Amino acid sequence: MKRVLFFTFAFMSLIACNNSQKSDTASGEKGSIFFTEFDTPYGTPPFDKIEFADFRPAFLIGIEEESAEIEAIVNNPEAPTFENTIVALDNSGKLLSRVSRVFSGLKGAETNDSIQALAVELSPLLSEHRDNINLNEKLFNRIKAVYDDTTGMNLTTEQFRLLEDKYKGFVRSGIMLGEAEKTRLREINKEMSALTLTFGNNLLKETNGFKLIIDNEEDLAGLPEGVIAAAADAAKAAGEEGKWVFGLQKPSWLPFLQYADKRELREKLYKAMYMRGDNDNDNDNKKIINKIVNLRIEKAQLLGFDTHADYILAENMAKSPENVYKLLNEVWGYALAQAKKEAAELQKLIDEEGGNFKLASWDWWYYTEKLRQQKYALNEEELKPYFKMENVREGVFTVANKLYGLNFKKLDNIAVYHPEVEVYEVTDADGSHVAIFYTDYFPRAGKGAGAWMSSFRGQQVLNGENIRPLVFNVGNFTRPTETTPSLLTLDEVETLFHEFGHALHGMLSNVNYAGLSGTSVSRDFVELPSQVMEHWAFHPDVLKLYATHYQTGEVIPDELIAKIDAASKFNMGFTTTEFVAAALLDMDYHTQRVKKEINVREFEKQSMAKIGLIDEIIPRYRSTYFSHIFSGGYSAGYYAYLWAEVLDADAFQAFVEKGIFDKETAKLFRDNVLSKGNTDDPMTLYKKFRGAEPNPVYLLKNRGFIE
Repeated sequence: MKRVLFFTFAFMSLIACNNSQKSDTASGEKGSIFFTEFDTPYGTPPFDKIEFADFRPAFLIGIEEESAEIEAIVNNPEAPTFENTIVALDNSGKLLSRVSRVFSGLKGAETNDSIQALAVELSPLLSEHRDNINLNEKLFNRIKAVYDDTTGMNLTTEQFRLLEDKYKGFVRSGIMLGEAEKTRLREINKEMSALTLTFGNNLLKETNGFKLIIDNEEDLAGLPEGVIAAAADAAKAAGEEGKWVFGLQKPSWLPFLQYADKRELREKLYKAMYMRGDNDNDNDNKKIINKIVNLRIEKAQLLGFDTHADYILAENMAKSPENVYKLLNEVWGYALAQAKKEAAELQKLIDEEGGNFKLASWDWWYYTEKLRQQKYALNEEELKPYFKMENVREGVFTVANKLYGLNFKKLDNIAVYHPEVEVYEVTDADGSHVAIFYTDYFPRAGKGAGAWMSSFRGQQVLNGENIRPLVFNVGNFTRPTETTPSLLTLDEVETLFHEFGHALHGMLSNVNYAGLSGTSVSRDFVELPSQVMEHWAFHPDVLKLYATHYQTGEVIPDELIAKIDAASKFNMGFTTTEFVAAALLDMDYHTQRVKKEINVREFEKQSMAKIGLIDEIIPRYRSTYFSHIFSGGYSAGYYAYLWAEVLDADAFQAFVEKGIFDKETAKLFRDNVLSKGNTDDPMTLYKKFRGAEPNPVYLLKNRGFIE
């Protein structure tokens, strides 16, 4: 029952910086709240004191301070060593990191026009600052001196990994280029930074800008009571009291497509969703895509790679576009065949009901829901009362406790950026402090679509102290209404487990260096901790622990668990096909070798025709709202969810063999994956946990493509 979710370090996390001096010129002025570590419980951001006016000066002083620190490294009269060069670089930029992480968190989850405008203003300054560091030849010469002479240094595996990461990072950033090429590279980086921001801002405006307003109660036919109540609340909030409003946030449009009997309204809402960024208006993303793709081609070739995909994948587990296409095409063959069977079943259902039309993409969810009930007597509305959001959250906490001994205590003395945010202290089995964990689960106009994990502070050991992380999960789950709490769909339950898996990766990090900690791993490895966590969500033994009826307290009955299990591979052809189609679209954009004017609609159409995508299904993300690859850091990387599924399906098999709460297996996973960050090669870490490379057969079994 795999879902693909959005994990990102939005916007400023592109800066991997960490440092701390205070500038005399700004003492006591706006921004000074960021100049030292926060004087708060656990060093959490003081959101009750931070003002918008604090950000700009803190960024500017942060840039100034890190630049001074880089100069200090460069001008150190001592011979370059691992400590005075590599570690000093890793520890630089702490102020910039502090303000960036807070600003980034707000930009993703609680943005406004001022924040977006400041992001646009800062973008070229930050791009220039990064390039000033990455193209600093004197700094690179010191790094290279250490890299070329490690004999006698007696470096640990982690230390060598950090050294190699810094060295490769400079090479991949263009340090070997000539001056003219470096100048052009700076221009490209600056322009791409602005374009990706604009793409995301346009998408948010498009998502918030459409409302399907219903004023005739008959048009609500088929919709469950809870969906209608949520739409009434949305209408009230929009100043349309007495009506019903449906929008383009998934908790709004998806249930409408599943249950609304009015086909023309389903079509209207669905088309509004998939035309975001493609309406030839001020928020149109087609020209931006054109520029981004061509700039990525130019940058990759400047750096000696044939394509952007070659450039990206060289540092991922996949290594090459050929390996990615091989995996995607192999799964595509199974998925498309299954999807065609599913489409035929849905068409048969339409015909039996006397519908005189061909199945269209906006019909798929509606008739799938009918077929699910017909085949498995499974109505998701019957299940939702057992998945109150708070209970599901307690469920992931319980799983983490049983696997890793973690405990979660709600804190009421931590400032938050929105009243809906909740905060927990995470402690280990021995009572020691592990992390602070924030949850923010409901859609708002100022929040980006999707779900993600990030952190306000990463983990590292600094001056002998193990600095523990401040991690947050953001989601867009079904809101509570005036009469019912937040009751999650199966998809939302899985999403919550998924993002919590990312959170565990951040919280349990136990490395020495900031640049290697937590989720600072390759794109196709970072999804392993999140996706393996999904396997616990609907396991019968786990459901019994957390799935209780929100009104009666009744534990979910065995017959409903059996129905969930029986239907777990239902509609998997569609689910896999829409995902792989999007992953192939991503690869097709980023394996282009020649800069040219791209007709985005035509490119997408040809890409899908080439693989034989049927008309009844569209890619999970069409180009103009494919934020993963055009504003979220997953370019030539959307395949990573599937690549990681090879790992997670095999990894969970280890628990199946020993017991899903087997302490020894959990310890192996924690010690060799969750706590290790990027301190070793991903496959080496995986084999230390599993004892062998992953067997891809479990992926195909999980999706029901083979017995």
